[in-house]
Amino acid sequence: MKILLAGGAGFIGSALIPKLLERGYEVAVIDLLWFGNHLPEGVKIIEKDLFQCQKEDFIGYDQVVFLAGLSNDPMAEFNPALNFVSNGAQPSYLAYIAKLAGVKRYIYGSSCSVYGYTVNELYDEESPVTCGYPYGISKLQGERGVLQMQDDNFSVIALRQGTVCGYSPRIRFDLIVNTMYKACMTEGKITVNNPSIWRPILDIRDAINAYLRAIQADLTISGVFNVASDNYTVGQVGDMVKEQVEALTDKKIQLNIKQIQDFRNYKVTWEKAKTVLGYEPKHSVSSIIADVHSHHTEYGDFENDQFYNIRTFKKLNL
Repeated sequence: MKILLAGGAGFIGSALIPKLLERGYEVAVIDLLWFGNHLPEGVKIIEKDLFQCQKEDFIGYDQVVFLAGLSNDPMAEFNPALNFVSNGAQPSYLAYIAKLAGVKRYIYGSSCSVYGYTVNELYDEESPVTCGYPYGISKLQGERGVLQMQDDNFSVIALRQGTVCGYSPRIRFDLIVNTMYKACMTEGKITVNNPSIWRPILDIRDAINAYLRAIQADLTISGVFNVASDNYTVGQVGDMVKEQVEALTDKKIQLNIKQIQDFRNYKVTWEKAKTVLGYEPKHSVSSIIADVHSHHTEYGDFENDQFYNIRTFKKLNL
């Protein structure tokens, strides 16, 4: 099977592609390499703006996986206009030309951010989507754009991901668990802005599992699927990171608890992904920290701008 990954040289793609190669898939990537190239040698990389792609670029591929766009709230709020174009229009355009090219399945990397603020209940894929922030709004626009092209010959799967954390060859330290780990290692303390708000956390290894399950699903399957490793309050995350870092190092970690209001609060169920795709998460916050720490000698300066999407994004002057 031939798979094309749009934006495949980023945080998720750099960890997913080795697993695809292990399974014998033929892989190619279209990416502008904003964050460098951390892919295995020999992977075909096309450095091209995704809006410059034409139907001919997609001919011969069986599936397209969309991992591009602006990846978090700070980037979206720094440039809302580009956010809506990249996360709303861009995936829809690529799905359109993929369908014209005869691609059989299109997988869109969406986000649980679309849920916005929920009230102490697990949200499934039929629950209201109420996010009022640019990132969540644009991810929902992308979902709706690609899903409306689904038919008997073109499967579309949107994976609503929790906050993806963990180790990737293209490491990031601007994701909640990774950020707390970095704070432990550099400052010896964790700052928790609001301990009561909920977040679905997704270990990148579980994210890879979700993409594999989507790729391998029967072509009659389409739709939206929540995927997470588990739901945690931010206070829980802080406690678990503190405990795991102290167990792995000789550091004594302090917790700095604040009460800053946050209008993003959601927790989800992934029962549909389990039932339909066979997705089964295996990891936790503690295992995320263990995995990130096992590579700690690779990081060097934790303040390297390449580890933070918003810093790199600002340098691009887009």
